[in-house]
Amino acid sequence: MKHISSRDNPFFKELLKLAGSSRQRKKTGQTLLDGIHLVQSYVASGHTPQHLLVTATALQEREVVTLLEKLPGVPLTQFNDSLFNELSELKTPGGIFGLIDQSCPSVSSKLSRFSLLLEDIQDPGNLGSILRSAAAAGCDAVFLSKGCADAWSPKVLRAGMGGHFVLSIHQSVDLLAVAFDFQGKLLAGLLNAKTSLYDCDLRGKLAFAVGNEGAGLSKNLLAAANCHITIPMPGKIESLNVAAAAAVCLFEAARQRR
Repeated sequence: MKHISSRDNPFFKELLKLAGSSRQRKKTGQTLLDGIHLVQSYVASGHTPQHLLVTATALQEREVVTLLEKLPGVPLTQFNDSLFNELSELKTPGGIFGLIDQSCPSVSSKLSRFSLLLEDIQDPGNLGSILRSAAAAGCDAVFLSKGCADAWSPKVLRAGMGGHFVLSIHQSVDLLAVAFDFQGKLLAGLLNAKTSLYDCDLRGKLAFAVGNEGAGLSKNLLAAANCHITIPMPGKIESLNVAAAAAVCLFEAARQRR
């Protein structure tokens, strides 16, 4: 096991860039998993980290020790607390990082049976929550426009709670091309649509298009959809948070597809 205690260490500098730069993550195809839960979820999904980074304190914790025993061939580096804390956005870092390759998309728009098209979802918490719901509801693919937040950023990964590792995630794609290639029904959420989500047959090949937090879906993507749907809201509130709305749609589909 290597020990690093200097900010001038080249490996530390590379990790610092990776932690703070979407451009660097896209350039290298790598990202960092912050905390034991994410690393455990990654391993449980059948993947192996490229490298594990720990603190001395973490090496005394049973969960961390058990995980390391399962990964004897993975390089391990110990950082002092001050360096480790620079890599984490958390107020109380968990003491372990996994350096991983971003999962390559494996399910195309033509082969997808249940997917999401996300247009300009900019809040990392919303994006991560949507990915978590998509994974839980049984989606196989998620397509993100260029205006979406970086799906592999630390904030999105934390909000996704492991959902990334069981989804085929396509970033910076042309959603109109995806809509054209998709072989099933594409439903678009629209606040004033006349068709209720609950009146739709959501079985078979299905995709939902979900729009930006403020602007909603573009006119072009709305025009590409087979049907515009709305979520009935009997209470005295105008709209739902985009992550909540996506979850309602996904799990109504999951209910019908049981």
